[in-house]
Amino acid sequence: MFKVGYFQFAPRFGRVRENLEKILSALAHTPADLIVLPELSFTGYYFRDRKELYDLAENIETSSTLECLKDFCLQKELYIVTGFAEKSGDKIFNSAVLIGPGKIVHTYRKLHLFNTEKGCFDPGNIPLEVVPVKDAKIGIMICFDWIFPEVARILALKEADILCHPSNLVLSYCQRAMRIRSLENSVFTVTANRYGTEKRPHGELTFTGQSQITDPNGSLLTKAGPDKDDWVVVEIDLDQARDKRRTAKNDIFKDRRPEFYGDLLK
Repeated sequence: MFKVGYFQFAPRFGRVRENLEKILSALAHTPADLIVLPELSFTGYYFRDRKELYDLAENIETSSTLECLKDFCLQKELYIVTGFAEKSGDKIFNSAVLIGPGKIVHTYRKLHLFNTEKGCFDPGNIPLEVVPVKDAKIGIMICFDWIFPEVARILALKEADILCHPSNLVLSYCQRAMRIRSLENSVFTVTANRYGTEKRPHGELTFTGQSQITDPNGSLLTKAGPDKDDWVVVEIDLDQARDKRRTAKNDIFKDRRPEFYGDLLK
């Protein structure tokens, strides 16, 4: 069995070190193979402008935040997927980083920017990929990627068992949609959302919490509340995600008819 979980909390805007220490403290005694953290876990979310974001973002190669997490994962034999404000040259990406024992394994840059993110971040430029984590294969998507079924489908077609979904969700129906992503692709999903309200000089945003793990039938394995810290680990059977049969005569991937799907690319 594979142990996967999330840590839901409310990052404090601009308090990178404080947010990191809270994560490390919460996970110190959490046995798991893989933990998913929210989108932009260290910086907070509601940036005034690109300059404010640039001052808080970090380069992956030189990030002291990620160095701490690499060491932590090495001590715990753990993998973590976390949201991260990534600075790369003159570009800034809303990224998610897969960290393993002592190393950065993979980086994903959010493809579909939401609302005011478009004024701060550059759109992602890394193709969707699936990477191994111990016995599992995982794909990564970030927050608003949920509304584009193509993202989850491509990762599932690349044989992802688990979709890791760091999020700062503000709309009320996103979590329900992720249950459908599980069902239509026969995969596990882990949505790690934040909660709380960020009050900034230019306005405020309230996040919905309710982090969750869903199974390949679209059922909830666990769900957090809307307004408090929560860390959960569940055991999952990866074979459930690898069996794409819905009936004795129907396999949801083998029955696909891609020759009729060309309009999706127009």
